[in-house]
Amino acid sequence: MIKTMRREASILIGLLWCLVLLSVIVIGVLHTARMDLLVGKNYGDRIQAHYLALAGIEKAKALLYRDAHDRSHSRVNHTGNLYDDAEQFREVPLGRGVFSVLRRGRADEGGGIIYGVSDEESRLNVNTAATNELAGLENMTPDVATAIVNWRGGDNATGVAESEYYAGLQPPYQPRLGPFQTVRELLMVRGVTPELLLGRDVHQNGMLPAAGEDDSAGSVDAEDLGWAANLTVDSAVQNLDAAGEARVNIQSADENTLAAIPGITPQIAHAIVTYRGQHRFQSIADLLEVTQNQNGGGTVIDENLFMDIADEVTTETGQSLPGAINLNTAGLDVLVCLPGMTRELAQAVISQRQSAGFFANIGELLKVPGMTRDLFKQLAPLVTARSETFRILSEGRVNSTGARQRIQAIVRIGLNDPKTLSWREDDL
Repeated sequence: MIKTMRREASILIGLLWCLVLLSVIVIGVLHTARMDLLVGKNYGDRIQAHYLALAGIEKAKALLYRDAHDRSHSRVNHTGNLYDDAEQFREVPLGRGVFSVLRRGRADEGGGIIYGVSDEESRLNVNTAATNELAGLENMTPDVATAIVNWRGGDNATGVAESEYYAGLQPPYQPRLGPFQTVRELLMVRGVTPELLLGRDVHQNGMLPAAGEDDSAGSVDAEDLGWAANLTVDSAVQNLDAAGEARVNIQSADENTLAAIPGITPQIAHAIVTYRGQHRFQSIADLLEVTQNQNGGGTVIDENLFMDIADEVTTETGQSLPGAINLNTAGLDVLVCLPGMTRELAQAVISQRQSAGFFANIGELLKVPGMTRDLFKQLAPLVTARSETFRILSEGRVNSTGARQRIQAIVRIGLNDPKTLSWREDDL
């Protein structure tokens, strides 16, 4: 009897252990299945966040394209639309989530996060900037500015020494001796460090907070964003007037073509042709020096007439003006890089557009207090009043899980089809 009871107890204990093992197996299977479901859901949410961000890119491109055509119809170079437009770009609902197009505001814009596109023509182009322009950047030394120009092949005299320096590094490499392909390529240049170029902005998008942090207010130091905040390799505008029509080249146009410009009389057109026979125009600013005859006399184009026609004329033969800086969007740190531009005068430019409205054309620089004709002559070939290249930073977020992704695209949008110049995706 006792043996029978012991046997039954052993069987019962064995069954209990089997139940325990089965429970462990079932729990493990359920846990694994749950983890698989979570992984699948998170992956699906990341995909949705990607397409939400993509929707923001496409919406911004469509609005920029429409704005370009609206401006050409109204013959306006710059309206300021879409640079700060929370209604169009802040947490736009779509499906299970939202998307936002955002950028960091500069100090003259109040800092913080602004919902809108950014302008590449508000930045200094490292492929066209001269050494003295690069030297205007905060913490830039003459040696580093020279090394940047040499990297793109700007100074043959020191090119050999530069090549020997790069060849002696581990691993060795050679300077491009051509245009920079990206701003980050500057990290390969002698003397350029990540701290100088990027500051704390490792993603190079101007958005410093870590995921989940609230940074909707307040300004940021320039050192936090580094030089990259003010640099580009993509800026360029077409050599067209506000209506999208070809400008008249005062270097080569005949008197009839010149006289067809509103405000230019046949007498003024004749004076222009006569003047250029002895003086080559360096920029359209030289129109202010055109006199009535070869022996001198009074000038035929005053500042008011010049400001009326400045957008209609050019001295450039190329169809594109690479590196031109937009007077209507450039910040203080970029404007001071222009030759002869002091910090006080750069601030006066910003104050002028804030108080009197955007510059209709570059001729209206003459309205800025402290601007002289001699300085204007230096600036005229380097500036514009219009933008055609834009940086779009779009963030998609799935509401239920908070999964986010950012896409940054640089696009060129004129009156033709939009063209994507660069593309980068960041997981958050």
